[in-house]
Amino acid sequence: MRVLIVYYSTYGHVHTMAEAIAEGVGRIDGAEAVLRRVPETLPPDVIEKMGAVEAQKSQAHVPVCTVDELATADAVIFGTPTRFGNMCGQMRQFLDATGQLWAQGALVGKVGSVFTSTATQHGGQESTILSFHISLLHHGFVVVGLPYTFQGQMRTDEITGGSPYGASTIAGGSGERTPSANELEAARFQGRHVAEIAARLKA
Repeated sequence: MRVLIVYYSTYGHVHTMAEAIAEGVGRIDGAEAVLRRVPETLPPDVIEKMGAVEAQKSQAHVPVCTVDELATADAVIFGTPTRFGNMCGQMRQFLDATGQLWAQGALVGKVGSVFTSTATQHGGQESTILSFHISLLHHGFVVVGLPYTFQGQMRTDEITGGSPYGASTIAGGSGERTPSANELEAARFQGRHVAEIAARLKA
């Protein structure tokens, strides 16, 4: 069973969450986690001005996803940073190229899920995931979130990401905060949960 984890990460926060998602997928027997990045749309000089060169280099070993790869997966877990309460432009452009898959019904019945990163605690984590679900539903994905059986999302003793819609992390205004232990565990839980459901559907 193939679980594709397709993401975009500017400063590495979503990349770190994607790796935790993959760990969770790997906890299910027979599930293969496959990491893929969406194509970059920003020119190198802009990435340099953003101070994201090193973060981009650290992800260079992850292959860039092709649209056709989506059809080969049993489940797809998408990761995106938030841009004004929505997915980033790189992810939007990638999804906008999936029209042929939509016309063929190639993604109908596959499990789809989303995780995200925002700069602040209330920076649009839930709106980003929920608005992303619209694209998944148009493709016929079976949408899966992060159930409350992951009790870490109910913590009040620390500032943390995570909602019933999906795992998330808070990066800080300058990207200074890395995903917390609780946020990474939420990502692992989501990866395992998605793989479990995909295995049931495949059976």
